[in-house]
Amino acid sequence: MKLQKNIFPLSDNVKLVFRTLSYRNYRLFFIGNGLSMIGNWMQQIAISWLVYRLTGSSLLLGIVAFAGLFPGFILMPLAGVLTDRWNRRRILLVSQILATLQALALTFLVMTDMITVWHILLLSVFFGLISAFDIPARQSFVVDLIGKREDLGSAIALNSALFNCARLLGPSLAGVTIAVVGEGICFFLNSLTYVVFTVTLILVKIEHAPNTGSDTDIFSGFRAGFKYAFGFLPVRALLLLMGLVGLMGMSYAVLLPVFAKDIFHGGPHTLGFLTAAAGVGGLTASLYLASRRTVLGLGRLVPISAGIFGLGLMLFSISRVFWISFCLLIPVGFGMMVHLALTNTILQTVVEDDMRGRVMSFFAMAFMGTVPLGSLMAGWLADSIGVSWTLIIGGLCCVLASFAYERQLPLLRDMVRPVYKKMGILSER
Repeated sequence: MKLQKNIFPLSDNVKLVFRTLSYRNYRLFFIGNGLSMIGNWMQQIAISWLVYRLTGSSLLLGIVAFAGLFPGFILMPLAGVLTDRWNRRRILLVSQILATLQALALTFLVMTDMITVWHILLLSVFFGLISAFDIPARQSFVVDLIGKREDLGSAIALNSALFNCARLLGPSLAGVTIAVVGEGICFFLNSLTYVVFTVTLILVKIEHAPNTGSDTDIFSGFRAGFKYAFGFLPVRALLLLMGLVGLMGMSYAVLLPVFAKDIFHGGPHTLGFLTAAAGVGGLTASLYLASRRTVLGLGRLVPISAGIFGLGLMLFSISRVFWISFCLLIPVGFGMMVHLALTNTILQTVVEDDMRGRVMSFFAMAFMGTVPLGSLMAGWLADSIGVSWTLIIGGLCCVLASFAYERQLPLLRDMVRPVYKKMGILSER
């Protein structure tokens, strides 16, 4: 028997990575969510390419990204309170139906050659409003799909792996589709993936009762959530670091069309390859995190991942050789996804269930909410000082922030240890 274990050493690791797929509800969510994310990546690439094709302006790339994400920044605190009170599955069902209508509207406008930048801006704002409720509900819903809290880290990491698989497939499919039949088909295919996700959500069977505190008004609920999230230093430090990385670094994706077209003299397939390169790194990171048996020891990786992300951005910004840039985007994706998944996992591990929706709305604000501001700033800076200097500044800020977080790490560990002991993650010794 020992010999057999040595011959097949990877079997246990594979089972460990994919153990959360044994839950039927999570398995259904995994399938529908994965297809939806592939379609969403196709739409993101198609919108970026369409805007740059119509205008040739990096500033407008930033404005469109801002329009699609900033409404979520405004509404997510409200959405977080409602996520803790309402049925999360129903929130997701409504959001998928509305997202389908948005994708079909883009399809119609492009296929009839009526599309303008103003149409894209308005529909991006509409999608941002949908995402304000979809993102915190989707993040919080994962906990309702699994039976054991110790599998939460694996479930979140596996979701991150799915995100990166979608980031590999979606942009590549979008590049080919745009080159062959145009952007309109990308939007149509995205609408079909939303329909599939809606069906899988209907098949999920779960009882979700609203959490305590639903008798208070929304403002009081938000205030309680804000006090809970930002009154505990480890949570506050994670959210602030995530916010700075989102503001200064995550907007690099908005400028990739400029690198693809003006620096590497390519087309939509070039943009797809660059986006997919970051997906390779992100997928590697996600599978590594999913294979971990415990959340212990994740804290030390938070500043390391932010530093890798920032350094990778700086090196990518100065490269003018496509294959070198492709390779540099792999550690960029690795660092970004490790940082994102770690922050998500640690937050969901330490928060109380009745505060989960609100804390995850702050997480979404720190990640998704700061990106539109960063995109707007990056577009303006790119027009003023060039895309290379823009990414150098953003990457440097991420590296400096990682050093600042590292200095606080011993104190943060001491403050989290009692929480882990209370939850049984850490022994009482």
